[in-house]
Amino acid sequence: MIVRWWLRDRPWLTDLVVAVGCFLVATPVAATMAYLRHSPVDRAVGGLVLTCVPLLARSRWPIAVVAATVVVEAGRYLVFPYSTLPPAATAVALFTVADRVDRRTAWLVGVGAAVPLVAAILISQPHPLDLSSALGQVAWTLLGVAAGDAVRTRRELLASVVERAERAEHDREIEAGRRVAEERLRIARELHDVVAHHITLVNAQAGVAHHLMRTNPEHAYQALERIRDTSRTALDDLRATVGVLRAGDDSAHARTPSPGLADLGELVQSFRHAGLDVTVETSGDAAELPPLTDLTAYRIVQEALTNTRKHAGAASARVRLDYRPDRLRVTIDDDGHDPAGGGSGYGLIGMRERVKAVGGTLIARQRPEGGFRVTAELPRRTGRKGGS
Repeated sequence: MIVRWWLRDRPWLTDLVVAVGCFLVATPVAATMAYLRHSPVDRAVGGLVLTCVPLLARSRWPIAVVAATVVVEAGRYLVFPYSTLPPAATAVALFTVADRVDRRTAWLVGVGAAVPLVAAILISQPHPLDLSSALGQVAWTLLGVAAGDAVRTRRELLASVVERAERAEHDREIEAGRRVAEERLRIARELHDVVAHHITLVNAQAGVAHHLMRTNPEHAYQALERIRDTSRTALDDLRATVGVLRAGDDSAHARTPSPGLADLGELVQSFRHAGLDVTVETSGDAAELPPLTDLTAYRIVQEALTNTRKHAGAASARVRLDYRPDRLRVTIDDDGHDPAGGGSGYGLIGMRERVKAVGGTLIARQRPEGGFRVTAELPRRTGRKGGS
């Protein structure tokens, strides 16, 4: 392997090795055939030397080298009629051509080389029994083309296999990166929803407790109890979320926090304790929803009310659930100002990502009469598999 790499950087040396090797391999055959045909051995070997000399330039001008070897071989046949040695140099030159050009060109060159060789033999040896010698020249020339074509085809096949493997590896890396990015977004959404919601409630309840501590200690004590309960719930949700990350989705011990609209009453009650007057309206057939749609609807309401309580300065909000045969429409209205103007905007981004994940749509904008409105359209049937 090291020798091959070394010779690859020195094509002139490779040509020299090939020319000398061809001469050394063909010399015993040439000497033996000359002896059997009672021809001068030195002339046979000398003719062989002349045919191998053009191979010194085979890397630079492969087709021209084929023409040169054919001319020398044909001339040798005409000068020495019964020294029909195998055209080894021509076969090597044709191998080089077939290894470097397309198949059609290689075979055309091979046929073009065989024709003058056969013609030279038939002219110098018109006896019918010498037809086998002519056919042998054809076989040698075509053998060189076939061998070179096989080597080139194998090299191209290996190159295509390597290219496909590299492309597949690249595609796997892209897919893995995409899945990692999606998982990071999912984790970020879940942590944002859990932390932002509970911290907002804790902050609001702490403000109530601080305000009532001197004037109404009993209500302040109740606010502190709700802070304690909210903090415990936040810790449980965070522990469950981190447990999913540690154990993996396929673990039997993984516990995924997956609330739904059945828990909407507790959610609304927590906001009422924090000072936000929330009403809930329901219409249509409230049949069972797909788990992912149910979770998404809950998170949309949770995030919208959290933004309302934290940024909008609203006194009241209204949640409407409109169950339709093919979809669920969730609408949250408040009487405050634009909640996106006072936050980082990650809440709205997270809501859009959640809705998109189930194939729905979301619109969040200010109302003409004042306040802010979030409307989500969620399909009641979804073929997507997921969870949080």
